[in-house]
Amino acid sequence: MQINTITTQPYNDQNPGTSGLRKKVRVFQEQGYLENFVQSIFDSLEEINGKTLVLGGDGRYFNRQAIQTIIKMAAANGFAELIIGQGGLLSTPAASHIIRKYEAYGGLVLSASHNPGGPDDDFGIKYNVSNGGPAPEKYTNAFYQRSLTIDSYKIAEMADVDLDTLGSFQIDGIKITIIDPVSDYAELMQSIFDFNLLKQSIGSGYITLCFDAMHAITGPYAKRILVDMLGAPADSVINAVPLEDFGGHHPDPNLAHAHELAELMFSPNAPTFGAASDGDGDRNMITGSNIFVTPSDSLAIMAANAQAIPAYAKGLSGVARSMPTSQAVDRVAAAYNLPCFETPTGWKFFGNLLDAGKITLCGEESFGTGSDHVREKDGLWAVLFWLNLIARKRQSVADIVHEHWQKFGRDIYCRHDYEAVETGIANGIVEHLRQQLPSLPGQTFGAFTVKFADEFGYTDPVDGSVSKNQGIRIGFTDGSRIVFRLSGTGTVGATLRIYLEKFEADASKHAQDAQDALAELIALAERLCEVKKRTGRTSPDVIT
Repeated sequence: MQINTITTQPYNDQNPGTSGLRKKVRVFQEQGYLENFVQSIFDSLEEINGKTLVLGGDGRYFNRQAIQTIIKMAAANGFAELIIGQGGLLSTPAASHIIRKYEAYGGLVLSASHNPGGPDDDFGIKYNVSNGGPAPEKYTNAFYQRSLTIDSYKIAEMADVDLDTLGSFQIDGIKITIIDPVSDYAELMQSIFDFNLLKQSIGSGYITLCFDAMHAITGPYAKRILVDMLGAPADSVINAVPLEDFGGHHPDPNLAHAHELAELMFSPNAPTFGAASDGDGDRNMITGSNIFVTPSDSLAIMAANAQAIPAYAKGLSGVARSMPTSQAVDRVAAAYNLPCFETPTGWKFFGNLLDAGKITLCGEESFGTGSDHVREKDGLWAVLFWLNLIARKRQSVADIVHEHWQKFGRDIYCRHDYEAVETGIANGIVEHLRQQLPSLPGQTFGAFTVKFADEFGYTDPVDGSVSKNQGIRIGFTDGSRIVFRLSGTGTVGATLRIYLEKFEADASKHAQDAQDALAELIALAERLCEVKKRTGRTSPDVIT
């Protein structure tokens, strides 16, 4: 094999965010940009010679070209085998499972998750370690430091690989295996859920459903599992063909972007169950006829009902949520005497807890839930969990939610996103909030008295690692909260996320609209952070 060492210049902006490096496609297409980052990863890993690497992505624009480059670089850097999803496709949870099942050294997942795709939009790349989870910060910090000093990368001279034909072959000493991206994952789902019960419930018409794949990676997975294996009608999966630009839409599964599904589920013709997933298949939106289930409530309901699912019939070892996620799951954990962990945002923080057996279920308010079956959040898994729950409990989605609120109370919750805020203004808002923290405890604002105000930090209970500056929390004596956090998943400016939460024990008030119930907290959040005043905006870009 002819290996070329190419001289390069470092870029100073290759610091991986919450889940890898995300930039505009045109940035990744700059000379040496992709190559520098991939080489920085390879240089930072130990003993990759002779090891196996999993490779795949969500099919967005630049996916195929990037994979061909990475194949040649992996060969030049000494990997012995590459396992690649057919067509260069792998959902993020499927990639995690394949790394674990085949005991690979790690994997490169090409995705910008729920961000838009296309020549003028976003691309991303992240490294997953041998447990199948996103690289912890000690890895991503090393990747970044290496990227600042890199002066060359290695690439093999070889023809492009046929990504569309299944099978294994050798090229100059490296084994390349093209796998069906769905089969291993579908087999895993069959081992977790009661497929016979689901097939019967769908076949009898007790469950009708609509799954919106948003022209993203989960289309083939949903077709295989929901239609071929469980017998749902073919038209139960909409927008099923993955497209490089996601059909010109934003593949973010919320009521704003999955509007076709939302309109159906809030119409007289709504099926029993509706769901959507995102660009790379790790997020989920759950709806029933005329009801939207918040991700925070979804996690809590899963935890409360987990023993109805075959794989969790023996109970849970514990649960975890990201800090901005509502405290609904905490109430379930307290009732069932389960350990409950509060972590920073980012799935990598759940990985240690899962590996140590401290938790079985975990989730984030940003439409992500998962369990110990993989080390990523998993959209279709969540969909199947809910379907299995409906089939087993013989209740509608609305009945399951309302029964849960009756038992545990309702954490009324919403998130306001101000997207693409100029970085300087966003940092100024955070600094303005920081300066107020010492004086806030004890202050009363209308009906709310501040109990604590701090900047969240986390000490990992497994390895002792410390993560600071993970979001600003303001907690009130009645259990309500406001959380402010800058998101690390965008590619332009900064996204300010404001999370608002109010606990309501009175069942007669459970039907309140979240925006109405939280109106006083929403006004207080603006008073404290001044996002509208500082940006000139009149409302959030997205409310979820």
